[in-house]
Order: sequence, then C-alpha cells, then structure tokens
Amino acid sequence: MASLTSAIKPATPLVVTHGKGTYLYDEAGRAWLDFTAGIGVTATGHCHPAVVEAAKQQIERLIHGQYGIVRHQPLLRLMDRLQAVMPEGLDTFFFANSGAEAVEAAVRLARNATGRQNVVVFQGSFHGRTYGAASLTTSGARFRAAVSGPLPPGVVVAPFPAPFRYGWDLQTANEFCLRELDHLFVTLTRPEDTAAILIEPVQGEAGYLPASTAFFEGLRKRADQHDIMLIVDEVQAGMGRTGKYWSHEHFDVHPDIVVFAKGIASGFPLSGVAAREDVMNRAAPGSQGGTYSANAVACAAAIATLDVIEKEGLLDNAREMGKRLRDGLEATAARHKGIGDVRGLGLMQACEFVRPDGNPDPDTARAAVAAALERGLIVLTCGPYGHIVRMIPALTVSEKEIAIALETWSAAVDYAYAGG
Repeated sequence: MASLTSAIKPATPLVVTHGKGTYLYDEAGRAWLDFTAGIGVTATGHCHPAVVEAAKQQIERLIHGQYGIVRHQPLLRLMDRLQAVMPEGLDTFFFANSGAEAVEAAVRLARNATGRQNVVVFQGSFHGRTYGAASLTTSGARFRAAVSGPLPPGVVVAPFPAPFRYGWDLQTANEFCLRELDHLFVTLTRPEDTAAILIEPVQGEAGYLPASTAFFEGLRKRADQHDIMLIVDEVQAGMGRTGKYWSHEHFDVHPDIVVFAKGIASGFPLSGVAAREDVMNRAAPGSQGGTYSANAVACAAAIATLDVIEKEGLLDNAREMGKRLRDGLEATAARHKGIGDVRGLGLMQACEFVRPDGNPDPDTARAAVAAALERGLIVLTCGPYGHIVRMIPALTVSEKEIAIALETWSAAVDYAYAGG
C-alpha cells in the first residue's frame, strides 16, 4: 500500500470525505468542528457555494492560461479587486502558488530594487519551508535543521517584541527590540547593505504574537531613513483573519511590499506580492515567474472569496466572533494557571501553556489538543516547543459554533489538567 512521506507529520489520524462551512466529515459520517481552516486557508469555510460556483464556471471556460504567455479575465479582475483593498499606491502584482514562493519573490524584488543583499527578519518568524524561505524562518529549528549544509546567506535575525516571553510590558519590549535593531545595523548588517526588513505583523508559528503600532513606527522610521524596503508577510494573518483585510492595518503602517497567500482563494493554491509600480519595475527581467502561477480557476475563486467577504460582512464577523472566542479562552485560562497567556487578533487566537516554573509545557498542550479531538474539535499546536494551541476557524464561523468550540475546549483543558 502506498504511503505518505515521513516528512509530513499529520496532526490528526482523520480521513475526511467532504467539508461544509466550519465542519469536516469523515468516512463514518461524523462531523468534526474544524478550527484550523487548513491552517488559515479556507477563509470562507469549506466549499462555500459562491466559491464552488465560481470555480465550476471557470473550469468550463479556461482551466489554465500561463500568465507569462497570455492574460486571462480572472487575473485582470482580481488585480483590480486587490488594488481596492491594498494600501494606497501598491498597485502592481506578481502571483505565485504558495506563501513561501511569494516571500522569496518579495525578497528577490527588494534586492533587485535596492541593489543590496541582506534581509532583517525577526526571532519567531515563519516565512516558509523551501530552501530560501527556511533561511528567513526562525520559529523552530526543525524548519532549518533538515537542510544538509548551510542555508543561503544574508539573513540577520532581530528580536521581536514578545512581552510574555520576556516578562516585560509592551513598551519595554518595543524599546528593547528597536535598540537591538539599531545595534544590528552597527554590528551585523550596515543599513547600506540591507535590502529589506521582513516581518509578520502577527507572528504565526511562533504563537500568534501581534506586533504593535509603536514597534511599526520604529521600523518605518528606520526603513525610510536608510532606504530599506519594509515587507509585511500577510500569508497567515491577512485576508480578513484579524478583522481587517490586512493585519498591519491594526498598526497604522504603510509597507513597501505586501505578501499574501492562504485565505486569498479559499483553498485553491494562489499567492502573490503587491508593490508600487516603480518598485516592481526594478525587478530583473525574467527573474520572476512560475508555470502554475495565477491559475485561472484559482483567480476566479479569489474573486469569489473577496465577494463573499464583502457581501457577508466577514470582517465584522471576524472581529465579533474573535472577541467571543477570546473571552471564552480567557475564561478557561482564568481557571488554569498553566495557561500563561491568551493572545491574538480577530479569529486568530492562541493559548500558551507553561509549567509552574514558567517554562513551556508542550505535554499539557498536546493533551488538551488530543482531548479536544476526542470531543470533535480540531485545533493545532504551534510555538517552538509545541506548547501553544492556536484556533483559526473560517471567517464565516457562527456564534453557535464558537459556543460549541469553547465548551469543548473548556472540557478538554479540564481533562488534560486532571491527568487524562
């Protein structure tokens, strides 16, 4: 019997036959409340009728028209729709298939545009598993250690303001991290050698850590001072996940380059990079491309996704349901000192499990996730030690589904702390 590579480590043993909305269904017909959304991919829920219909109609007209050869209507319409929700001035696009591809494309663009090599990333960042993206990723050694030999050079790691980890208030964490960034510009990468600052406005794999307005003010100031490109990686936190189209909108910052993927097409592979035309035009001719990039069906699904987000008020829903989710998670945490922190934005929430000495507690986190699964709720761990549990339901999630998930989670945590 054929089997999957051992490089893929399944989070559950489930074999599913179909999905609808916030639920997945297995071979026995059991419904599972999915608070993973394919790791933030199925933004409009599983098989939203509008997305399905858009894909069906496009399949009958054109499945793929390679956009390095021809332009197709879904691509042209999608660019117009995206421009309307992008930061002002970011009106030129490159498309790919995955977040890692788009991140690498953004870094290459910044290097082309500035004529410099080095890139500043932040401790806890996740930008992908490909060879180039792995060099930019610091959220877990497992994403880097499997590479035989050195990763690509030119990457410098700066601290990210993580108040809970440092045991500081946010202001102290911000000030420390900006001082350290200035120190890096003197000791590791001169500003004139630095092409870009690459940041997740809300760190994903590190445990749903939001940045802050003050921190972004500091980054923007330094980027402007030294003609460095500020790239925001919106792969996981974008497309309405936090209650705004882009998570960086919470922090009143204007980036030079935006990277997007995951929720953009509700499950179809599509990613991209947005920048000003003058920046994008500095890319080396022929340096970007991809056989399947900007697939016509994926573009049609993305247009439908944007339609659904607008027509069904999903940004408002993400904020409202996110608050309900956060309040419920905090109520459970209040009964268990081992949940040291609850954080996130919108429908991107996480609980960090710690031992009495303050060290990470992956065992209880895994036990709670397993107990939740036994009760029909699918959630995921993250963090360098696997000690953080994240919840990222579809933006269409209802008040009733939030209530079910919170009741299930509360029982699962109680069970985990009772010793199973």
